[in-house]
Amino acid sequence: MGNNNWNAQLYSDKHAFVWKLGQGVVELLAPQPGERILDVGCGTGELTDQIARSGAGVVGLDASAPMLDSARNHFPDIEFHQGDAQNFDLGTDYDAVFTNATLHWVPDHVAVAKSVYRALKPGGRFVGEFGGYGNVRELEHTLRTATLELGLTPFESPNFYPTLRQWATSLESGDLEPTWLQLFPRPTPLEGKDGVKTWWRQFRANYLATLEPAQQEALLDRAEELAAANLRDERGWFADYRRLRFVAIKK
Repeated sequence: MGNNNWNAQLYSDKHAFVWKLGQGVVELLAPQPGERILDVGCGTGELTDQIARSGAGVVGLDASAPMLDSARNHFPDIEFHQGDAQNFDLGTDYDAVFTNATLHWVPDHVAVAKSVYRALKPGGRFVGEFGGYGNVRELEHTLRTATLELGLTPFESPNFYPTLRQWATSLESGDLEPTWLQLFPRPTPLEGKDGVKTWWRQFRANYLATLEPAQQEALLDRAEELAAANLRDERGWFADYRRLRFVAIKK
């Protein structure tokens, strides 16, 4: 499932925007004291902790051992488990399942919906956000173009960014009822003068690992040159994010 060998330190140091911008999704979840909530794709656990502070009982699930190590270190009072969003069994009768910035790493969205359905109690809600159709189109296009120019193995995206219709169909195929869906652009500032390179190093690490170090540097230099026209302004680098936010219910 996606990249399970995350650089947790780089993620925390340079990409904290992932969880900070997810705070609005926690507000949409509106966790209540006494609820049981499962956070699927909890990463380093910051949003899991925010949910716990509401008074809800929360359990975190993630596929990445390094991310979970960081989560357990920072939030020792929260229960975290390693597992696959497409096939998990951490009990039933949850009031809600939450997810942020995870499901675009998961190829089988119907399997996710079915696993969420099993976890929820009747009337329970599935609330979250992830990359939707058109997400990081320019970031991926420039990287792919640079690979072709340099004669490298062509870059192929590891992610699936669905349309609203595709995501609604996946939810319904898992017997969940989508009640609210939104797809919206969210250009996101990247930290530092090497912000776009840092993004590729974190989120396209599996592809970069197939290259020799000199090839990696040449690729990132050329991709950065190509990206400057559309992904840099007077404030610096930004990622061309498009997010899909949703609420679904188990009838």
